[in-house]
Amino acid sequence: MKLKYALVHEWLTPNATGGSELVVQEILKHIDADLYALIDFESTNPKSYLYGRTIGTTFLQHFPLARNGVQKYLPLMPLAIEQLDLRQYDIILSSSHAVAKGVLTSPNQMHVCYCHAPMRYAWDMTFDYLRSSRVGQGIPGILTRYVLHQLRQWDALSAHRVDYFIANSKNTARRIWRCYRRRAAVIYPPVAVDRFPFQAEKQDFYVTVSRLVSYKKISLIVQAFNQLGRPLVVIGSGAELQHIQRIAKSNIQVLGWQPDEVVDRYLSQAKAFVYAAYEDFGIAPVEAQACGTPVIAYGAGGTLETVKDRRQFGATATGILFSEQTEQSIIKAVENFEEHQKRFAPEEARSHAQTFHPTGFKQRYLAFLDSAHKEFQSNLP
Repeated sequence: MKLKYALVHEWLTPNATGGSELVVQEILKHIDADLYALIDFESTNPKSYLYGRTIGTTFLQHFPLARNGVQKYLPLMPLAIEQLDLRQYDIILSSSHAVAKGVLTSPNQMHVCYCHAPMRYAWDMTFDYLRSSRVGQGIPGILTRYVLHQLRQWDALSAHRVDYFIANSKNTARRIWRCYRRRAAVIYPPVAVDRFPFQAEKQDFYVTVSRLVSYKKISLIVQAFNQLGRPLVVIGSGAELQHIQRIAKSNIQVLGWQPDEVVDRYLSQAKAFVYAAYEDFGIAPVEAQACGTPVIAYGAGGTLETVKDRRQFGATATGILFSEQTEQSIIKAVENFEEHQKRFAPEEARSHAQTFHPTGFKQRYLAFLDSAHKEFQSNLP
């Protein structure tokens, strides 16, 4: 008998095109699953691979301005995800960085969660969220803290609804254990390595590509390059765009959003890619390496697994990791890179990026599902 699959993701909108959405796209290439999300504005987007697809949604779909960010309804998201009726399916797959793993299932349904991160609003980024939010201070701040407290309780409780966890990195697996006390297999997400043009000859500029939001630390990179005076290209859009345009000196080009072909050209021609964010995995450094471009990155979280630091790997290194999210630390890392620039082989970067090729993800993910299902079935009464 053919098994029926459901795949649950947080939200599907034209503005959500990060690593978690690429995982959803890759899973759907290999598994015939019905798709569900809190909200969906991709099935009506002619440019989307989901155009015309039937996607199950929640009551948040009809809330004002949901298309521009369902996160504004954060307190309602756990309730909303629990309203999805998935009783007709044999296997539930979730791609979760917030609430997708919290769907309700029966004892005979196997639930496998590919976890991109435990809910960052409720755990690691609580104080950053409070500091940057308009509702983080005063009386509204007390209410926000209470909501986040309730979210943490729900998030930990809902982890028990998952039969098997998969983490997108060893770093995420450690966070899953810390937040939920659950073991997780590690399967790195797919990176479309073949899409990126390899170029051995580099030009005299640095590049960073990112959403321009506070935790990505792009303003920190800009301030460091203001002091360095080296040419830097910043690509991306977001809440900090105007601020970054305002503080950038003449050696820095802030291009805003750019299409893939422009991004790929700058990634392949840059002498190095600069990255200062803490990410659970972080797909951008791998994409840069796919172009043969070395990476200068904050050495925490996912970059410890995706970038081979010069001090440890020598001739096979693909970048330089710095230890603090400070201007001075970035400046020293750039100067260190320029001192050793000729020792970085573009071919090594490309070869390392190949370890994150979609083919590897497909093989490991499907093998895990098969093994998990056999174990799950053997444990049924």
